[in-house]
Amino acid sequence: MAGNSQRRGAVSKGKKGPTAGSGGKNRRSLEGKGPTPKASERPYHPAAKAAKKAAHRAATTNARPGGRPPVRRRASGETEWIAGRNSIVEALRAELPITGIYVASRIETDDRVKEILAAAGNRGIPLLEASRQDLDRFTENAVHQGVAATVPPYAYKHPMDLLDTAADSGRPALVVALDGVTDPRNLGAVVRSVAAFGGNGVVVPERRAAGMTASAWKTSAGAAARVPVARATNLVRAIEEYQKAGLFVVGLDADGDVDLPDLRLADGPLVVVVGAEGAGLSRLVRETCDQVVSIPMAAAVESLNAGVAAGIALYEVARHR
Repeated sequence: MAGNSQRRGAVSKGKKGPTAGSGGKNRRSLEGKGPTPKASERPYHPAAKAAKKAAHRAATTNARPGGRPPVRRRASGETEWIAGRNSIVEALRAELPITGIYVASRIETDDRVKEILAAAGNRGIPLLEASRQDLDRFTENAVHQGVAATVPPYAYKHPMDLLDTAADSGRPALVVALDGVTDPRNLGAVVRSVAAFGGNGVVVPERRAAGMTASAWKTSAGAAARVPVARATNLVRAIEEYQKAGLFVVGLDADGDVDLPDLRLADGPLVVVVGAEGAGLSRLVRETCDQVVSIPMAAAVESLNAGVAAGIALYEVARHR
């Protein structure tokens, strides 16, 4: 009879004694653990890891001014990217050595895009089609407006190579050294001034200083193709090497010993050292200079950026010569 615990085999006899049926013992295991959680809620699932990275990226972006994503610093010798229609038009007009132009598919053309395409055809610059996602990745999320261009890494000279350039010119050497200038637009402006006043080149430190980026190329308005830029591992040592070669070193500083119009060293071979706006010359560089001069200004509290200060100093040197 069903349910008769007296029949043979109805009672299990184990080590803990006889038991009749489950008696609810396994009811909890039969109920299960509830609904399966979503993939994004499982800590070790790829979807959960991707969601965690996205949340971290969003938090980092919101923490930056204007909600911009963090900018990765480019390694030395890495190809430079120019993004945006106006920037590329200006770069083409300044005759930057552009190696390729990437255009988004189905881009809306305007006068700037037409000029870019025409200039690329005339100069034999390769035109490549790219998706907007690729352009975002190439330019590190810059506002590219559907077009971007590549510029090769700059080939720096050795500081002493600038003396060979001076010897070929037949005029006394004139070199500008930048101490702690970190804005590439200032570097480009200095290169332009050096070209305008017959200088032989610019020296920048290898670390904590602006390099010849696409922005510096553009600011130089094509002068970077004619004026060499050298990179020094140690700026003080490079200045000392120039002194051994017979050059006088003049530093620009607000607390100079001599006013720039009274400079008497301009006729000979010269190195003009320009410091950063506000900070001025570093202590070691100032101590190495043969003379420190200042630019007279109407207000003592005013300061000039490196590009303007270098332009004034080079004009004064050219006037003396």
